Amino acid sequence: MTDANPTVDVGTESTADGDALRIPTVERLCADIETNVSRVIVGHDDAIEHVVTAVLGRGHVLLDDVPGVGKTMLARSIAKSVDCTFSRVQFTPDLLPTDVTGVNVFNQKTREFEFQSGPVFGNIVLGDEINRAPPKTQAALLEAMEEGQVTTDGRTRELPTPFTVIATQNAVEPNRTYDLPFAELDRFMKKLHLGYPEPDEEAELLGRTVGDHPIESLEP
Repeated sequence: MTDANPTVDVGTESTADGDALRIPTVERLCADIETNVSRVIVGHDDAIEHVVTAVLGRGHVLLDDVPGVGKTMLARSIAKSVDCTFSRVQFTPDLLPTDVTGVNVFNQKTREFEFQSGPVFGNIVLGDEINRAPPKTQAALLEAMEEGQVTTDGRTRELPTPFTVIATQNAVEPNRTYDLPFAELDRFMKKLHLGYPEPDEEAELLGRTVGDHPIESLEP
């Protein structure tokens, strides 16, 4: 990948004084991101804080909840707030590992194979309803989540930095889903439940979405 990829630098200086100076900076950064995301997501301040912490800590998040509580919108608003690329993988029973990582395609003009990157090559990757795909397809994310790279046809490619997987799973239809293997669960820094908003929060959300959706005007 090129140097054009955005990087969220939350590291600290090597000296003790430098470490102390950077802590307020990180706190302000987190607060600014959380405030920005709250313009879109209503009633889930704790979840927003946890997801922001995971993104800045280069971890991954599993959102385990019923449909319609804002899991996808949360991932999109986080990506927009930190000015990172957003990609989505819609997991289905017939999804192949190469649909996630990418595949080599033969170019008839050049007579050579060219790699077409999959949606995993993003900064914030939404794995939507990850438990609908069989374990073989889910395993395509293991190397990416652990090492920040993917290997296809014997060649290893680095993923952009930062890289965070925000996966969702639907707990409503357990008979039509697959259990996430322990090796995959172990790669998530946090597992969150959003829950339904309160009636007053639903009213506020309705008022915000009259006309243009707030996600459209969200700025980094």
